[in-house]
Amino acid sequence: MKFMKLGSKPDTFQTDSNGMRFVESELAGDIICNVGEVKFCLHKFPILSKSLHLQKLVAAANDENIDEIYIRDIPGGPAAFEICAKFCYGMIVALNAYNVVAVRCAAEYLEMHETVDKGNLIYKIEVFLNTSVFRGWRDSIIVLRTTTSLLPWSENLKLVCQCINAITSKACIDPSKVNWSYTYRKGLKGEQLVPDDWWVEDLSELELNLYERILMAIKGKERLSAKAIGKAIEAYAYKKLPPGFDKGDVMESGNITKNELLFEAVVGLLPSEKGSVSCSFLLKLLKTSRILYCGEKIARDLIKKIAMQLQEAMVSELFFPCHGGNTMYDVEVVVEIVEEFVAIDGKSDDEHRKHKDLLQLVSDSDRIAVGKLIDGYLAEIAKDPNQPMSEFVKLASMISDDARPVHDGLYHAIDLYLMGHPDLSKSEKKKLCSLIHCNKLSPESCAHAIQNERLPLRVVVLVLFFEQVRAAAATGNNCCYAAGELGCASNGSSRSNVTEENIDSGPTADEIKSLKSIMLSDTNGGVGKERRDGYRGSGKVKAIAVPKKLLGKLLSSKGGGSDSSGSPELAKTEEFKATPARNGRHSVS
Repeated sequence: MKFMKLGSKPDTFQTDSNGMRFVESELAGDIICNVGEVKFCLHKFPILSKSLHLQKLVAAANDENIDEIYIRDIPGGPAAFEICAKFCYGMIVALNAYNVVAVRCAAEYLEMHETVDKGNLIYKIEVFLNTSVFRGWRDSIIVLRTTTSLLPWSENLKLVCQCINAITSKACIDPSKVNWSYTYRKGLKGEQLVPDDWWVEDLSELELNLYERILMAIKGKERLSAKAIGKAIEAYAYKKLPPGFDKGDVMESGNITKNELLFEAVVGLLPSEKGSVSCSFLLKLLKTSRILYCGEKIARDLIKKIAMQLQEAMVSELFFPCHGGNTMYDVEVVVEIVEEFVAIDGKSDDEHRKHKDLLQLVSDSDRIAVGKLIDGYLAEIAKDPNQPMSEFVKLASMISDDARPVHDGLYHAIDLYLMGHPDLSKSEKKKLCSLIHCNKLSPESCAHAIQNERLPLRVVVLVLFFEQVRAAAATGNNCCYAAGELGCASNGSSRSNVTEENIDSGPTADEIKSLKSIMLSDTNGGVGKERRDGYRGSGKVKAIAVPKKLLGKLLSSKGGGSDSSGSPELAKTEEFKATPARNGRHSVS
């Protein structure tokens, strides 16, 4: 820390039995200065030679024939006044970052200008600030913190602005040119380079109003990246927001109004650029906004930012406690986030170019990552016995087909929901399971589904059908059944006539059991020996011989029309067209 030594005479200030401060001298003091609750017995000549304000007070006291003056509102109080008095006597005083602002404000109050005496106190303090204090990093921060208790004097004298300018300039400098001491040392060893965020920890000690002004000044210089500014805001929020914020579980504690102001300021400082702060941090902010009952606008802004980088989130971070309901989690918040993600995904290239915060279109990998995230979230909320099926279905339906190249996660979530809600009606189970595209299930999930007694009969049939098609394709057969036996047109161009009604009313339970036995008896890895609720084992189904009479009954058409509402993947069976054999019709029998 820098300091400046003034004066050369020894300090002879003493305190008598009554608490009065006086100067030990052969001459008795001739004026009493009442500064707050402290009395100073001083000599007129030295103090009046450097202070115009004291000259005015003493002149007024002489007119009234009194030897006392009152100084009630001097900034810095008795301590700052005493330093100014010692300077007038030529006694040794030391100025440093902790007391220089108070003394500067007191000197201004006492009007210790150059016009009163050459080389007066104000001039010397200004030299010290400009040549020493403001050139140092830590000294500038210390001085800035002391200005808070000296408002409005420190503001009017431009001391706050000078500190902010000094700090901002240093924070924006190239890290390779940093040669001063700073607090942040995490991960540094030996002669490693200065990290980009070396300044973050020191600034997080500041009060909100000062921190806001510095961050705004840093943004205005446009020298630091949005990510660097985002790191600073995260560090400040973790240090200043109520306990539990770092775990995403803020408790209503302390001054609620102060917490709300702090929270709103943090959100307002967030850069608009995508990726400037982590998705985890944004989700914690959103949870906090609900606890502090902040405005709807703040929540909407956070939801938009979260949606832009939703692929970074983890399932556990989407658990928003439900306030006032009987469910474990508030699913509607996640629905709003996914709706915003879908809206961003649906924007055209031109719309993205108009928004600086949407730097790029949603990539395929991001889309798939969000699909996996939501399927994992669905699996967790499925365990809640009070979770309404309508919310579950709504959220599951929002994920597009290309975001789910494999439906294993969705199948697992739906299976957990069926397990936790055994009282669902037949129609409810159908609606729930219609979300699954059986042709997108892995062999392992198919093997599990075949023996899953919680699934509706139609789903098991669909799984068997697509496994047979897959098995036939794997063995190189042109087609597993003749076109007529599949209910397809002989030219292979029309859609399959398989309908939900056909499946539900066609085969008997004994016939389904017979088909399942055939499939299970010829699977690799002993699927039948696996646990009913497990997903282990290879579950790979071979190209096996299934009686075509039975499959014909399973897949034959009654009315000639397709009903895709119950089984969406069957509305797309053109990918499973029957391929005419070269040497006549062939079928697996």
